[in-house]
Amino acid sequence: MSGFSTPRVGLETPYQSLLEVSQAIAQHQDLAGLFRELSTRLHAVLRFDFLNLVLHDAASNSMRLHILETTTGQTPDVPEMVFPADDSPSGWVLQHQEPLTIPSVDQETRWPRIMDLLKRNKVASSCWLPLTTAQHSLGALMFGFGPAAPAEPQMDLMRQIASQVAVAVDNTLNYEKAQKYQRQLSRERDRLQALLEITNALVSELDIRELFPTIISLLRRVVPCEYSSLALLEPGDSQLKAHARVFEDNPEIIPPESTAPLDEVPAGQAIETRRPVIVDAAGLARYPSPLVQRLVAAGLRSLCIVPLITRKRVLGTLNVASRTDNAFTPADVDFLSQVASQAAIAIENATAFQEIAQLKDRLAEEKLYLEGEIRTGQNFGEMVGDSPSFRSILDQVATVAPTGASVLILGETGTGKELIARAIHDLSGRRDHTFVKLNCAAIPTGLLESELFGHEKGAFTGAIAQKVGRFELAHKGTLFLDEIGDIPLELQPKLLRALQEHEFERLGGTRTIKVDARLVAATNRDLAQMITGREFRSDLYYRLSVFPISVPPLRERTEDIPKLVRYFTQKFARQMNKRIETIPHETIEALSHYSWPGNVRELENLIERAVILTRGTSLQVPLSELRGASPETPAPVTLVEAERDHIRRVLEQANWVVGGPNGAAARLGMKRTTLQSKMKKLGIAR
Repeated sequence: MSGFSTPRVGLETPYQSLLEVSQAIAQHQDLAGLFRELSTRLHAVLRFDFLNLVLHDAASNSMRLHILETTTGQTPDVPEMVFPADDSPSGWVLQHQEPLTIPSVDQETRWPRIMDLLKRNKVASSCWLPLTTAQHSLGALMFGFGPAAPAEPQMDLMRQIASQVAVAVDNTLNYEKAQKYQRQLSRERDRLQALLEITNALVSELDIRELFPTIISLLRRVVPCEYSSLALLEPGDSQLKAHARVFEDNPEIIPPESTAPLDEVPAGQAIETRRPVIVDAAGLARYPSPLVQRLVAAGLRSLCIVPLITRKRVLGTLNVASRTDNAFTPADVDFLSQVASQAAIAIENATAFQEIAQLKDRLAEEKLYLEGEIRTGQNFGEMVGDSPSFRSILDQVATVAPTGASVLILGETGTGKELIARAIHDLSGRRDHTFVKLNCAAIPTGLLESELFGHEKGAFTGAIAQKVGRFELAHKGTLFLDEIGDIPLELQPKLLRALQEHEFERLGGTRTIKVDARLVAATNRDLAQMITGREFRSDLYYRLSVFPISVPPLRERTEDIPKLVRYFTQKFARQMNKRIETIPHETIEALSHYSWPGNVRELENLIERAVILTRGTSLQVPLSELRGASPETPAPVTLVEAERDHIRRVLEQANWVVGGPNGAAARLGMKRTTLQSKMKKLGIAR
């Protein structure tokens, strides 16, 4: 036990020293610093060996030991820091507001636990004084003495010391409380400011791709965390997709467009219960998802998941994680819940806006497409014919139209395959939606994918804006792909996926688009032979040819020619405001004996030219163009000869130019490759 300090004498009386103590302790604003100052300065005023500060906790009605100072140089042995108020001398002093002197700790029978604690710390006697101000009863101040304690404690001096200490402690507690409130108010201000900024940002942002980074960046200013993300439910509500991820140490910790089943990630619990979920390191390790295990491997030990809830449903989750245990307080969870509420509304609005914008774009595209169809349509009008082969086609159309099955229309160029496709659409349950057509042979190979599936802005040079593809235009309707055999081999798998899965991605895009479009395809090529030559995929062929329809050429249904001639004559006469009342019998006979290599389209073009040339009310057909069809001397020829002569004559008229807008192929109403194939087959050369 060290010796006691001796009170000063002369001018510096104990009361003068007490004044110095009062001035010194008034400068301290924390309990630890205050008590160190007391322990140092009070030895100039009073002899003691131990000094304790015990404060009352009103919430639990307990006495909490805050400071224990000793002059022995030994570390105090204090196993318990909190004592019930009814079982401690400090509680007695607080209740009675009177000093308590314990002359002998060994002989004191009350409060045995406290006495044992004092004896272990070599306290022989003690004095307990109430710490009380005009407003508060704070606790007690204890002076402890060793065996060499003074016979008479200086009670009056200790009372004054306790009075000064009470004021200093009250000021310190008030300061700490004010600082605590200040920090709390500051945090609340920061949270409210951040929430206001988040709300303003979310209200003004309608692009869902920009919305996620905005939410995450503002959130992290208020809730410290190493990792944060937003995840949204995929269609079907069984998978979550990560849309925004921030992790400074490892930005690619979760790969873009990653998905995970709900039962393999903690977010599944938040979505199921519609309540925030906090998971510790041990809890994270129990989830099998590779995405969660990536977070565990990165050292994240606390995860907070808050569901994004609207009035209708749960959209997904807002997630934050930290490398610190128990990183997120109830206040953090409350703030995250407020952010999640605002984010859910914004995401729902942005999604609705995006859907409306897409629908608006689709309607605009449909309008432009249909206007173009009206202006440039080359259809044959109503289906005309009474021949058995033609009636068989109509029966097949009536059978397959209501089913929704894929249809493959086979036939030569100009036989009316598009007209049959339109009839299938008009007789189906999709008749109120769009019929969209695309001639695969008329689009350059490099642009065909964009025409079919659309593209995103910047997907390739010249893609200055987003484009909606034909598949999207045909949603709920029918997509007619003419000349399907001309689709490049490398594009066929994507077409097959669109047919089987009813989904695709735009060129240059990553978002999967769902469509419900019926496909009707047509070709004049032998797809089976193309499969043998590895020019066409067999799986795509089988998917297309669920219901094949073979359209006979016009030469195989000659009994329909008179009716078609009359139909086209009246059609073009109305358009040109002409009155044509008769068609010479000789003309019908000549036309009926012609082979028509260009099929119905060639007949239509000839009748249109005839109506233009007609003067008077009787149709004047330029039969001289059709060898063997002259009204004067109709000489019978074979179909092959007639076709060869007709093609040669048109080639001569076109100066043997095969392709191009004025070439022979265009005049005959067929593709350049088809004409070249026929020329080779018929032995036609310049």
